[in-house]
Amino acid sequence: MTTTARSTVAARMADAAARLLDAVPEPARAALAWPWPADDERRRWFYTPTDHGGVTLGELTAVQQRLAMQLAATGLSTAGYVTTATIIGLENVLDHLEGFSVDWGMPRGRDPQRYYVRIFGDPRAGNWAWRFGGHHVSLNFTMVDGVLAGSTPLFLGADPASAPLLGPHPLRPLAGVEDLARQLVRSLDDGQRGRAVLSPRAPTDLVLVNRSVLGEGDGPLPLRDVWRGRLGPSDDEATVRIQAAADEQAGLTAADLAALAWSTVPKGLAASAMSAAQRELLDALLHCYVDRLPDELAVEEAAKFHGDGLDVVHLLWAGGLEPGQPHYYRLHSPLLLAEYDNTARSANHVHTVWRDPRGDFADDVLARHRRTAGHDH
Repeated sequence: MTTTARSTVAARMADAAARLLDAVPEPARAALAWPWPADDERRRWFYTPTDHGGVTLGELTAVQQRLAMQLAATGLSTAGYVTTATIIGLENVLDHLEGFSVDWGMPRGRDPQRYYVRIFGDPRAGNWAWRFGGHHVSLNFTMVDGVLAGSTPLFLGADPASAPLLGPHPLRPLAGVEDLARQLVRSLDDGQRGRAVLSPRAPTDLVLVNRSVLGEGDGPLPLRDVWRGRLGPSDDEATVRIQAAADEQAGLTAADLAALAWSTVPKGLAASAMSAAQRELLDALLHCYVDRLPDELAVEEAAKFHGDGLDVVHLLWAGGLEPGQPHYYRLHSPLLLAEYDNTARSANHVHTVWRDPRGDFADDVLARHRRTAGHDH
């Protein structure tokens, strides 16, 4: 891995983060700026409409909001930024879809101003990190010795996944990761499909949800555990009812959950057993994940599955193969992990995440750094 691109992007991030810090006085600054490394807090991430930790866009002035969005943009390609901004805007659509009635114990439950930014450490120092997130967005970036060492987890979701626009084409911010994956799995012959499709029923959320560390045998968590702390009694009970209804509708069995549980050994169909055309589809699908990153980073991240690296990427699928049917898939190799589900709201609610199975939040790089340096600075 070269460091030129990662150093360049890290410098852009440091400049944007420093300008934001300089522009935000107390008391908002206390929520925005945290010390480095603050490992327990820094490695927490969410994709639910909960407290992600930090200062919200709604607590910032218009000028400060612009600086926060400039920081977010440094971690994304143009397409990635447009997709992220669209997902944030979908909060207004979701609020309308739910009759402007959901609050989750907050003044407004679906709120495009409730996206959080937090900076860990001094951006002008070598080791620091930042994150940006809210409902269906989680961006996490870590710098070590002035170089971008970690850019995962990177979560994007959409609810609704498809919404009407004026004219014939719907709004589908994450269409690529759905349509290419379905095209790939439907192209498989019976033998290949038998190895890729491990359950006829899809889980009701990402199997690995928002865990910071992945462990052998991990499976879904209760919905209320994918929030910071407990909700109020009524909302806490509501999440239990929502999940119970979803689980009952999905009809998942213990065998289904065991088949889909996390394993460090990839499950499903390896790309080495795919045809050339299928491998092209898989490559295009993986690019829909890495191309969220700035162009120069996406090139480096794609090296994980270019050449022989593609052979060991495995496709695992669960659920239906037709549009509108609940479905889930996982792309996994020793170097990469993509997870996707679309089950809720009649399969019109998508979750997607790009991860590093060796260690999100630059855990592997930081561990080596700490062994060498003996401390953080």
